[in-house]
Order: sequence, then structure tokens, then C-alpha cells
Amino acid sequence: MHLSLITVITLAVSGFVAAFIDATVGGGGLISLPALLFVGLPPSLALGTNKLAGTMSAVTSFTSYLTSGKVSIRLVGPLFPLGVFAAAAGAIVVHHLPSSFLRPFVLVMLVFVASYTIFKKNLGLVEAMRTTKARTYFWTALLAIVLGFYDGFFGPGTGSFLMMGFVLLGFDFLAASGNARTLNFASNVGALIAFASVGSIRYEDGLILGVCMMLGAFTGSRFAIRKGSRYVRPLFIGVTCIVIAQQIYTLIH
Repeated sequence: MHLSLITVITLAVSGFVAAFIDATVGGGGLISLPALLFVGLPPSLALGTNKLAGTMSAVTSFTSYLTSGKVSIRLVGPLFPLGVFAAAAGAIVVHHLPSSFLRPFVLVMLVFVASYTIFKKNLGLVEAMRTTKARTYFWTALLAIVLGFYDGFFGPGTGSFLMMGFVLLGFDFLAASGNARTLNFASNVGALIAFASVGSIRYEDGLILGVCMMLGAFTGSRFAIRKGSRYVRPLFIGVTCIVIAQQIYTLIH
């Protein structure tokens, strides 16, 4: 299939910007998915194609955080398969059930996440984790299963919810971002497998978008690691508020 120059430029620019944001606080799908719709993909193909590109981006940002020591691999490593299977299940279920009924609930939760972060001034700025206890494993496993399924089934706000989950467990924003990207990588892989099994991927568009997202993910993750939690926190709040606005707009229309 021949892709026009406008299509290639649109996917390249939107992919880089989306992944730069996604590598730090999540929310890149707000840019990459509309870009795929803009170049003419139907929603069913756009979702699967976005997962292909998102998986390529996720493995890049995960690798950056891992090599910089910002991933608690003892904690999230064993839970990676849970995220894969949960997301695959969510992506399969979404073919049989409408995901739109989740939107009001997700909107309320996003408002809570943003508000809580804004009013808790020091939240996520200082690492409060001391040891990895059974309680931490339990809640992280729950994050992997619930948000993995949610990412495959619906998706918006997954990065915000994962980051907030790790911050509430005591990680600072930078470590929370690294761990969140790990579980988000797992959910991308699971959803990608499910979408590929039903033929819902346009590989030409996905690979162009994905390569540029890999560049954006590398740049964004390195930038976040260098700047630290005081940079990630306001960006997290800003992107979460944008996701809220997008969900309100979609709900109204």
C-alpha cells in the first residue's frame, strides 16, 4: 500500500511527540490514535495499529528506565505476564461489549487522581519505599491485572492510573514512571497479540508511527531521568488534565 508524504509526515511528527509524553507520564495515545484516524484508518484498525506502535515505544522507554535503575524489577518483573494476559483478555472482551459505558467512571477517577496530586504538594517528590513487602506485591499485582485488562478494553488514562498507583505505594514520580512503563509495556504486548489475532492492524502505518515513537520514547525517558521527579510531577498533572478534557469532550459529543 502506497502512503502519501502527508501521511508519513503526520505519523512521524505525532508519533515522536506522543511517545515523548508517554515515556514520562503516559497519555501519548491522545496524540497517536487521533493521528491514525486523521490519515484515514477506521477505528477498528486504528486501535490495533496504535497498539503496534505503542508496543515499540513501550519497549524503548522500559529499556531506558531499566538501564538507569529506575525500575524495581524484583517487584514488577514477575508480574509482567499478568499484565500481558489481562490486556489480551480486555482486548478480546471489547470486541463483544461496548466500552463506552466505562467513560463516566473513568472521568471521575481521573478528576480524583489530578485533584489529589495537586493538593498533596509533596506527593511523589520523595521516595517513601523502604522495603518490598507482601502488601506491596499484592497491590502491584492488582494494578497489573485490573489496569492491564482496562488498557486492552478501553485505555484512556492507563498511564495516569498506573503512575498514581505506584506513587501511593511510596515511589517517587520518577521511579513510579519507570515501574508504570514496565506494566504498560506488558499491557501493550497483550493487547497487540489480541488485535493481531483478529487482523486489526495496518502494519505499514504502524511501523512508521512506531519507529518515530521509539525515538520519542528514548528522548522523553532520558529527559525525565535527567530532570527528575520535580519535572515529572507537573507534567503528570498537565497530561492528566488534558485526558480529562478529552474525555469530557467525547462524553458530550
